[in-house]
Amino acid sequence: MSPSAQKVQEALKAKGFGHLKVVELTASTRTAQEAAEAVGAEVGQIVKSLVFVGEKGAYLFLLSGKNRLDLNKAGALVGEPLRRARPEEVRTLTGFAIGGVPPLGHARALPAFLDQDLLAYETLWAAAGTPKALFAVRPEELLALTGARVADLKEE
Repeated sequence: MSPSAQKVQEALKAKGFGHLKVVELTASTRTAQEAAEAVGAEVGQIVKSLVFVGEKGAYLFLLSGKNRLDLNKAGALVGEPLRRARPEEVRTLTGFAIGGVPPLGHARALPAFLDQDLLAYETLWAAAGTPKALFAVRPEELLALTGARVADLKEE
């Protein structure tokens, strides 16, 4: 297992979720569409881990693969205007590169928000440190792992 994927597996174990297993695939899972095709899931079941920053801090938004983040809703939730984090900021804040950012195991704890549409699925698939690694997780497990606040985040 690659070092980044192993880091995610260790983070799952440290949080008491060692039964969740990181899988490394031969196909790319960099985009939600690619990830869904690789695991035979709907695009909506893919968890996109998006990092946004404002003047007061950085935030993690866990969005359904079928949705786009509404920046106005996100900004209202955190109380400040936001912009997408630059690739180097994402790596500094999370310890992972864009295309493989997992919802946990970050270099720095980020306040997290979970797209309410993810609760409609029995199983979700989240990135696990590389553009070819994922892990399956139930919505309630993802909430427990991240401490995320459920919110309406999607662009209408």
